[in-house]
Amino acid sequence: MTEPGAFAMTIGGRPVAGTAWFDVLNPATEEVVGRAPDCSRAQLDAAVEAARGAFPAWRATPLAERQRLVARIGEVIRELAGDLKYLLTAEQGKPHAAAEADLLDGARWCEAVSTLSPPVIVNEDDAERRSETHFVPIGVVGGIAPWNFPIALAMWKVAPALVAGNTMVLKPSPFTPLTTLRIGEALQAVLPPGVLNIVTGQDELGPWMTAHPGIDKISFTGSTQTGRKVMASAAATLKRVTLELGGNDAAIVLPDVDVRDTAEKLFWAAFFNAGQICIATKRVYIHADIYDELLDALTAYAATVKVGNGAHQGVDLGPIQNRLQYRRVVDLIEDARQQGYALRTAGEVPDGPGYFVPITFVDNPPDDARIVAEEQFGPVLPLMKFDSVDEAVARANASDYGLAGSVWSQDEQAALAIAGRLETGTVWINEALHVTPFASFGGHKQSGMGVENGIDGMLEYTNPQTIVLRKAGGGGA
Repeated sequence: MTEPGAFAMTIGGRPVAGTAWFDVLNPATEEVVGRAPDCSRAQLDAAVEAARGAFPAWRATPLAERQRLVARIGEVIRELAGDLKYLLTAEQGKPHAAAEADLLDGARWCEAVSTLSPPVIVNEDDAERRSETHFVPIGVVGGIAPWNFPIALAMWKVAPALVAGNTMVLKPSPFTPLTTLRIGEALQAVLPPGVLNIVTGQDELGPWMTAHPGIDKISFTGSTQTGRKVMASAAATLKRVTLELGGNDAAIVLPDVDVRDTAEKLFWAAFFNAGQICIATKRVYIHADIYDELLDALTAYAATVKVGNGAHQGVDLGPIQNRLQYRRVVDLIEDARQQGYALRTAGEVPDGPGYFVPITFVDNPPDDARIVAEEQFGPVLPLMKFDSVDEAVARANASDYGLAGSVWSQDEQAALAIAGRLETGTVWINEALHVTPFASFGGHKQSGMGVENGIDGMLEYTNPQTIVLRKAGGGGA
């Protein structure tokens, strides 16, 4: 365990210790990894003031220079990834390779987004006037990042916000703050003071940020339940909000698939990062003709996957990241058992401490089962039979969520037709989980508001401003 003071917040370009501290646990061992600063109200005020003070100069910094510095953030993360993966595994739980991939994805996002530029739209240009719409920065952005991909999803916010000319106060999850703090320390030598401030705290800090009058926009990634609270809090000052929230993503599997190949791909679509992904496959609708065969193939493949401490060699899936989520997943499995649904488990969990859950399949539960209707965010997956495409589409769409989904078929045209009928922000065909810095990503229904990534994601951090020039000698009244 590191001692208090080993990790510092970044406020105004310098390290700031906490006036209080909180423990960060390793979810595989339940031991304390380190202690993070517990940001006070006064320290949050200082971070917002630093961001506010840095905003005019950062906004005036030429776009090319802002892009260069954001690309440099990516370079720094890439340089640190080999060392920081061990710390990230210790606090998050995922295997070292997956932790390094999280860091490298954050680096890649910064480098890719640094190539994007807010557009200038010419609405009108004639002898009388020229009208242009520019996209100008909003001001101080409050970024609230989740615990499942602490670095990559933080950079989804940092990179476009900074390129667009905003300054930021970033809050990582209290479950996974340490790696982000280390990156913040390294970036103190890269960015002008106040451009990127990183503060850590517990349950009070998020609401302080969403209600803070000095923050102009909140970008939040997390559960739909918390997203509602963020939106309500932001309403008092009419903050702009981007909300990337929960999902209950459905996969529809047609009878013409290669069952063995599809089973392996579906497994990782559902269980990568121990199922702790907003866009993980969380419900699978399988044509009745291949249901039993695919269930057997999934179970057989799952038996080859090792669950354990991410710091140990050969481990494929780590633990649930925190006790609260662990209890929720265990409760869903226990509910399915009590309701009499057939369960198949694989992937023996290690003895001893840690928030480990065995890989679990629920065999054809009804659509109103909790495990079907709720987002599990863990290594348990319901599989359901269907007989017709219309039935499968209707059942897939019967959800309050609409983040992503997938269709699996050798008939690409049939799959495309189904994809167009799904009420989700993203649909994959014969794959899942593919995201890119250059494509818009956002949810329908209660899976969010606004988008991230691509030029549309960057514009979330801007206000449109139309400038109309009445030309000299343009004539008219």
